[in-house]
Amino acid sequence: MSGATNGDASLPYPLGVSAADGGVNVALYSSVATAVSFSTFAADGTETQRPIRYVDGNVWHDFIPGVVPGQQYGFRVDGPYSPSTGARCNPAKLLLDPYGRAVSGNFSWKPSWSGEDSIDPTQPDLNDSGRQAPRSVFVQSSFDCGSDEPLGYALADSVIYELHVKGFTALQPDVPASLIGTYAGLAHPTVIKYLQGLGITAVELLPVHQSRTNGILAAQGLTNFWGYDTIGFFALHSAYSAARRAGQPPGSEIDEFKAMVKALHAAGIEVLLDVVFNHTAEGDQRGPTLCFRGIDNAAYYTLVPDQLESYDNVTRCGNTINAASPVVRRLILDSLRYWVEEFHIDGFRFDLGAVLASDEPGTHDDADPIWDSNAAFFDLLRQDPTLAGTKLIAEPWTGAADDQGRFPPPWSEWNGEYRDVMRDYWRAKVSAPRWVGARLAGSPDIYAPEAAPPGLRRQATASINFVTCHDGLTLNDLVSYSSDGNRSWNCGAPGQDGPTGDPTISSLRRRQARNFLATLLISRGVPMLLAGDERYRSQGGDDNAYCQDNRTSWMDWSYSADAQNLAGVLRKLIALRARARTLRATRFPDPGQTDLSEPVPSTGLEWFRPNATPMAGQDWDWVDGHSFAVVFPDAPPAPSVLALFNAYWEDLPFILPNCPSGAWTLNIDTAQEDGRPTTGARLKPGVEVQVTARSVVIATG
Repeated sequence: MSGATNGDASLPYPLGVSAADGGVNVALYSSVATAVSFSTFAADGTETQRPIRYVDGNVWHDFIPGVVPGQQYGFRVDGPYSPSTGARCNPAKLLLDPYGRAVSGNFSWKPSWSGEDSIDPTQPDLNDSGRQAPRSVFVQSSFDCGSDEPLGYALADSVIYELHVKGFTALQPDVPASLIGTYAGLAHPTVIKYLQGLGITAVELLPVHQSRTNGILAAQGLTNFWGYDTIGFFALHSAYSAARRAGQPPGSEIDEFKAMVKALHAAGIEVLLDVVFNHTAEGDQRGPTLCFRGIDNAAYYTLVPDQLESYDNVTRCGNTINAASPVVRRLILDSLRYWVEEFHIDGFRFDLGAVLASDEPGTHDDADPIWDSNAAFFDLLRQDPTLAGTKLIAEPWTGAADDQGRFPPPWSEWNGEYRDVMRDYWRAKVSAPRWVGARLAGSPDIYAPEAAPPGLRRQATASINFVTCHDGLTLNDLVSYSSDGNRSWNCGAPGQDGPTGDPTISSLRRRQARNFLATLLISRGVPMLLAGDERYRSQGGDDNAYCQDNRTSWMDWSYSADAQNLAGVLRKLIALRARARTLRATRFPDPGQTDLSEPVPSTGLEWFRPNATPMAGQDWDWVDGHSFAVVFPDAPPAPSVLALFNAYWEDLPFILPNCPSGAWTLNIDTAQEDGRPTTGARLKPGVEVQVTARSVVIATG
């Protein structure tokens, strides 16, 4: 029990609505409000408004008697409506609780949600939104998590699998109809067995915070399927709940989600959340007034200097969260703690995370925001005992700037350089092979202590390696459609995009898919896979399917021999990575003298031409250098790993280099549909191995 316990006394913290003897403690931050009321709703929709009596340090608080779980509520904030000074208070608008644990209501656009007058935007819209606005719901979870807790896997041992809660099971034939597309569906034994069978250690869920679809999409019969227009950082998206779908009350989704996390943990799978702390679903000044805008607009959002009626839109999503605001930083940290403490979440991926990295965010005119690796948010996060052990992954860019390589420990980053270089390599468009080598080695040119910005001292696990993700082409489409913007190649002639009846093109596309998976799984750093890539899932070439809540975006569970083969290859690759600790090295070697056989300093790997002679400096800068070998060494009996890369369009002979254990055993050959090499014999150094055009051969020894 938390909050007030003494009659009608109240406390300014915790923020939000919390249980108290005989009612609830209510606390809301607003530095601009002149009055705040707490609204509750009866079953027939009748609203009761209660003025909040106390304010301390800009926190409005009170004790409200008689409020029990299940109560729908909201806030009304009176104060200045002066867009030119950044204030947009409008007591005609019912506002969600920023700390609300559950939400009820329809999120389809209603004209009454507009905060500004449709004719004169300098004036407030006076239409009351109380009956049409979504409402927060006071809930309390009784779910017993038992002995469940975050798994705490080492990041170096992780294989991350990015998936969409609804899309992953929407077509799963073994999941009951009542559970498809839900949290409970993701916890179904068939689904968990599938993830375990692949060897996945962590699922990264696309946003599960409450989100909404804007009116433009809704008018076209589309939805914001990915969920990146969130409006509640403590509330689950109720549409993914089997319990809510079955008519259970708001809050039932909480127990369902906790049960899902517990089931995944029991199977040895961590749960990471993709969180959107860079913008909200309220959009720009033309968007709805549902929460933050009406509470304290300038505190929650970054406004354009000298033009405070406009939002600084570095996210390209309508608005930008004000990371320089202490109340915003507290909101984010409180949210993260809630998901770890209550749900046992193992980590987070921060969408457009660069927004949070500055105490003074930039603008479109300033393409490089004022970056500070010791920004207050980073410092506070490092000092938080609850969050210190969680996995923290940044999407290290915004719509205005790319700050890859600049996040401080213990952050990891989506490595966009890895994606781009590997896509170019396998379509024979790489500018210089040294960058392929650097990415295979964990990107020491970006993250090694001597290469990173002063004071960061990062290691290979700072690099989250990926070839595909939700944003862009699937793996199947990457090898089936040509686009320089996507660095993709259809493996055929111009105009041969998409499905083909040409067996030669089809075969090469399948081989290219295996090449990408093999490259990803042996690269140092942390591999991230896009759900469905291992089954040749296609979006028909759509590289931005964010609004497609249909078969375009859903996981394809239909059987095909090709899908079975590719999933089998992925299983072998993940198993190899788990067996060979050298692929999961957590540290770069101590810096020494520059070695011209290395593509960049500090790889700690051994690099060879196809004839087994060491690579030289000029080899790494030869734009037609499509083929080389690399050894990931280890001390026997631990296996070393050899990879023979041939991105050339003709078969090439490779001479096997020296092996720490004396002989090599071929493990993976991407020229084969099932990935199995043609021989299982142990091969001595000096033996010649034929490597098929555009393929990889991987050996251990």
